[in-house]
Amino acid sequence: MQDTYLVMSDKVEATGDWFDNWAVQMRKGLLDFCILRALKDGEWYGYALVKALVGIPGIGVAEGSIYPLLSRLKKQGLVDTRLEESNEGPARKYYRLTPQGRQQAEEMAVYFETMIRGVETLGKHKQLTPTTA
Repeated sequence: MQDTYLVMSDKVEATGDWFDNWAVQMRKGLLDFCILRALKDGEWYGYALVKALVGIPGIGVAEGSIYPLLSRLKKQGLVDTRLEESNEGPARKYYRLTPQGRQQAEEMAVYFETMIRGVETLGKHKQLTPTTA
């Protein structure tokens, strides 16, 4: 069975469960980082944050899976919340980084950028070409 995935506006074709599992693990690893990165510039209304994350190409996350992540990040002390009354329905919950969350987001960003640069070097440098035994 062949599946087709849309990743960062490039068409990537893959076969079988191996790729499916790999893609799920990649998304799981990136979701915390994406949430913290989004909150880096200020607080977000929960629903707007969910919609922004769902709209990221390649992430493929369901709306219902983000709120448990936000709850876990709050329990870990990385995210804080506040409620604001709304004239249009129930109170709105806003999310923002704590100082610890801001520090963690910065560390994750440095690590992520380093990883991307490292992966991009593969195949570009002659000293990284495979040797024959």
